[in-house]
Amino acid sequence: MRILLAEDDFVTRKFMMNFLSSYGECDAAVDGMEAVDAYLMALEDGEPYDLACLDIMMPVMDGYQVLRSIRDLEADHGIPEEEQVKVIMTTALNDEENVKMAFDLGCSVYSGKPINKEKFDQALKKLGLI
Repeated sequence: MRILLAEDDFVTRKFMMNFLSSYGECDAAVDGMEAVDAYLMALEDGEPYDLACLDIMMPVMDGYQVLRSIRDLEADHGIPEEEQVKVIMTTALNDEENVKMAFDLGCSVYSGKPINKEKFDQALKKLGLI
């Protein structure tokens, strides 16, 4: 499995990289623009990501803007919905408004911080990734 992690906090990024690397190859981006660039490069190389974990509060572009950009790129490349990258929003913002916005933009799972490893595993199984 190919995984893209977009997380600006060093400690959280290190934790998530260690955790996610047991599932497959994991690339990290420190801001939203870097995440979109990495996603586009993978798409153009014919090796798209299977999972993207996006923080909402990031510099340059927030997680919502990244998600919107990813879904736009997939539409531009004619990628059918069932082949689109699975997106897990990872954030401390757990209010109803943020959750609804994330799902409206096309996220697959919304995971609050701190990350609960057991629930994260369950989410990956539900998405058919493990």
